[in-house]
Parts: sequence; structure tokens; C-alpha cells
Amino acid sequence: MEILYLCLFAFLAGLIDSVVGGGGLIQLPALLVFLPQVALPTLFGTGKLAGIAGTSVSMWRYARNVEINWRALLPAAATAFVFSFLGARALSHFNADLLKPLILVLLVSVAIYTFFRKDFGAIHAPRLPQSREIWYGMLVGLVIGFYDGFFGPGTGSFLIFIFVGVFGFNFLAASASAKVVNVATNLSALLYFGYKGHILYHIGIPMAISSVLGSMVGTRIALAKGSGFVRKLFLVVVTGIICKFAYDTFLK
Repeated sequence: MEILYLCLFAFLAGLIDSVVGGGGLIQLPALLVFLPQVALPTLFGTGKLAGIAGTSVSMWRYARNVEINWRALLPAAATAFVFSFLGARALSHFNADLLKPLILVLLVSVAIYTFFRKDFGAIHAPRLPQSREIWYGMLVGLVIGFYDGFFGPGTGSFLIFIFVGVFGFNFLAASASAKVVNVATNLSALLYFGYKGHILYHIGIPMAISSVLGSMVGTRIALAKGSGFVRKLFLVVVTGIICKFAYDTFLK
């Protein structure tokens, strides 16, 4: 029964993550609730196996329907891969909980800005020259890659906000672009956890299949509804992340 429930949550996480990110905030708590006896690194590794399956399929479906700037995103993904691994290694030397107040402030700022800028991400109008897109992409990969390896929650939402605000993408193109970088960070973390033996494959594989199905549904909805729908769901998910961070930071 635990696997069945975890598959249901993996489906929901894959659906939400495929549109605006934040699937980890659904999947990881479910793993903590239904597998309380399992060590935390193993829960992370098992969740990453499910997460990368859904994110990869989502990226593939977006790539078939949305123009993706591979010239800028592939260097960003490669940088994110390296720095996600370094972030995971750094986690053993620092207390990630110290970041929570700062991340909470950043998320609140993102939500307020997106809410009041009604035209934010409505039009796809890339504003950077190609050469700067590559360097900016690598900088994004460095910062977000390290953050995802070190801490993680909200990575997809931060990527979408950056691709809209800095690169000038609309929300649909930004969501597609975020998946490219997210696949790289997830793969890096998955290799690390797999090497350390922190993956429960008999649970992770059924969850991965469920995540793929959820991603297929979510991507189809996002492509059909367009950037306006993605923007609204983005605000809902970011608000949920803010509430989770506030609870963990001040009340837990």
C-alpha cells in the first residue's frame, strides 16, 4: 500500500513539476511520511530517480512543441551538472537550514513581482544577444546548480523566474528551458546517490513510471493552456513553497 500511495504522489509531483517546478515539495514529504524508517539520503536518492524520469519526459515533450534555445541551455546544463555535484558535496560541511530565511525572502519577492506585473512572461521576446545568452546561461547553471545540489526546494520555480525576467522568455518557453537545466542537476545528484547506494529501486522505479505519466499529463495541459495558465499555476506553487518555508523556518 505504501508503494501505491507513493506512486499517486509521484504522479501529482510529476504533473505539477512539468508545468512550473516544485514537484519535490510534494514527493519528498510523501516519502518521509510513508517510509519513516528509511535514512534521509536514501529517500533523497529514491526521489531523484522518480524526479529525473518525469523531468526528462517533460523536457522531451516540450522540445517537440516549443522552440528551445539549445545554444544557451546546453552550456547552462553542463555547468549546472558540475555545480550540482559540488553543492551535494558541500552539504556535508555546512548547515543548509541557515539558507531558509534568505530563500524565503527571495521567494516572497518573486511572488510579489510576478503578481503585480500582469504582463510578466506573457510575450516571448528574448532580450539578450547570443554571446551573452551563453555566458548568462552558464552563470545560471553555476548558481542554480549549486543551490539544487546543496539545498534544492524551489529550483524549478527559480529557473522559470530567471528565464522570464533575465532572458525575456514567456512562461511556456521558460518552463521548457528550466527542464533542460533541471535534468542536468537531477542527473548529477542521482549519480551521486546511486554511487553511495542511496536508492531503493523497488520503490523508485514504480514512482518513476508514475512521475512520467504525471509529466505527460502536465505537459499536455501546459501546451494546451499556454503561458497565462503557467503563470497562474506558478504563483500558486510559489505561494505553497513560501508557506512550507515559513513553517519550516519559524514554526517547526
